[in-house]
Amino acid sequence: MTVPGQTIQADPAARAERAGARRSLPLLVLGAGADPASERGVDCPGELPPASDPGLVARAHAARSALGDRAFVLGHHYQRDEVIQFADVTGDSFKLAREAAARPGAEYIVFCGVHFMAESADILTSDAQQVVLPDLAAGCSMADMATYNQVEQCWEALEDLGIADEVIPVTYMNSSADIKAFTGRHGGTVCTSSNARKAVSWALGRGSKVLFLPDQHLGRNTAVLELGMSLDDCVVWDPHAPGDTGGLTAEQLNDATMILWRGHCSVHGRFSLDCVTDVRARIPGVTVIVHPECQHEVVLAADCIGSTEKIISTIEQAPPGSAWAVGTELNLVQRLAASNPDKTVAFLDKTVCYCSTMNRIDLPHLVWALESLADGRPVNQITVDDDTAAQARAALDQMLALG
Repeated sequence: MTVPGQTIQADPAARAERAGARRSLPLLVLGAGADPASERGVDCPGELPPASDPGLVARAHAARSALGDRAFVLGHHYQRDEVIQFADVTGDSFKLAREAAARPGAEYIVFCGVHFMAESADILTSDAQQVVLPDLAAGCSMADMATYNQVEQCWEALEDLGIADEVIPVTYMNSSADIKAFTGRHGGTVCTSSNARKAVSWALGRGSKVLFLPDQHLGRNTAVLELGMSLDDCVVWDPHAPGDTGGLTAEQLNDATMILWRGHCSVHGRFSLDCVTDVRARIPGVTVIVHPECQHEVVLAADCIGSTEKIISTIEQAPPGSAWAVGTELNLVQRLAASNPDKTVAFLDKTVCYCSTMNRIDLPHLVWALESLADGRPVNQITVDDDTAAQARAALDQMLALG
């Protein structure tokens, strides 16, 4: 029995036993130290062409032509133009995962995105296919904010409180294969910014609470703005808080419908209410459209909210002469401005903000990867072990079933 307001401390011996069964992290988490001898992306085996090489574009075309249908190149919307020009398909993480699964004949899937996207592609493709990430340092700070051990500790605390059976985990696509596997193992689903409402509604049809990983803002905006919950229905689990219950009391966890993980996107999280106020003053009649990974107060102040794909289609279908301020990654915003010259398309923030990890995939790395594949030397292959893949696949398949 728990007392309202009481923070639960689990039995230390039980904690120690469970901790011994945990796996070590497959990646070097941001802020957790550095190992120059093994850190992702510090070194590339072979010759990496210099960025100043004027022949890079020609070399990329030559290698791409040599590979032909053996390779399929996926490019995320946030990629730089010099890379996106070589993509066979562009899209957000959800669209690209589906595209990878729909190309069983491609021997190589070259993923110009970040690590968690390449993991999902490996899970959804066949064993005969190889997924390649041109730079292994292309990670995601949001995905790194929810580690396997931290999430296991959270679930153990929910079990100690006697409420885990009521909780269905929902993890955003922007999470590691380990977190997707955790979600699948506990009967949950992966979601995207496009189908988060469907995913949370589905979960609440199977339990009374949702553990939403790892983006608190997408979880809060979905719950409050799309499903009619109140902010009081949401609590934030902080994995770095003292104690074993994420900085929350037993009463708070018992009363909550949405247990939001304390994670965020380093790009979308920087947009503020001041950005919205400022752009309205600078551009008369502007329509503000933002991604649901933005802070709740920013979303409330905006005129439109939508996934990356929705932002693109909304601006493309907008009338000539309309003005838009876009709260998402700068590479995409610049591309939208260039492809819609009959409209004013501006970045919501006056400060430049690219996705720094996505931008690690540059033309030299892409050329190196393509030429290596053309020479029969696969590099930077992303593989997910069979057990993790099977459990993650269950959660990804549920996502695909939701549509």
